[in-house]
Amino acid sequence: MDKYEIIKRIEKLAPLDTAEPWDCPGQLVETKNRKITRIILALTVTDDIIRQAKEKNCQMIISHHPLFYIPLNYKDIDIYCAHTNLDLAQGGTTDTLIEKLNLCPSETDGFLRYVNTDIEISDFVKILKEISPNMRYVNNKKITTLHKIAFCAGSGSEFIEEAHQNGADALVTGDLKFHTALESPIAVFDIGHFESEIQVLKVFAKLINNEAEVIFAEEKSPFIY
Repeated sequence: MDKYEIIKRIEKLAPLDTAEPWDCPGQLVETKNRKITRIILALTVTDDIIRQAKEKNCQMIISHHPLFYIPLNYKDIDIYCAHTNLDLAQGGTTDTLIEKLNLCPSETDGFLRYVNTDIEISDFVKILKEISPNMRYVNNKKITTLHKIAFCAGSGSEFIEEAHQNGADALVTGDLKFHTALESPIAVFDIGHFESEIQVLKVFAKLINNEAEVIFAEEKSPFIY
């Protein structure tokens, strides 16, 4: 498979010009090789992911998280990432999280997705713990039933007030900080950055469409519980 065809498909779904100004998605490392027969998919490119790619004779790494600097030992393999542009895309990062929970978004607003429902908060906790056993949450207002839930995969606690203004009872995201949790006017579920985003790798696999062998990297959250 031609690597530029893979990139074309990703950028059709998640155009680079939709990424946040600070972000650096796209082709991070470009080699002279065009023909790709084996690709490894990873949430984050690390030394261990590079090792896995080389051990499995992969010619390309496709990741969600970008690299803000490129170590020299990474420069002999093609590396491509789709980050905030994939977060915004329909069918992207947050949508795959919602799909994993067997829910259906009823509204899209930038990085946020909303699901209309009527579910007891205790039942929703059980659902979230199926994909994130160490999930934590705050419920300052003692909400018992959720009617509208906002979702933002990754680090989305900055959207708490926006979700609140849009009528959400709760936000599902990752990387919740202490003071943010303390002041939240809605329930906030922190399911972990890794756990909220890992499903998006299936999007890359679907776009490749069996035209190259796909390997999912062995990776996990860095946190130990």
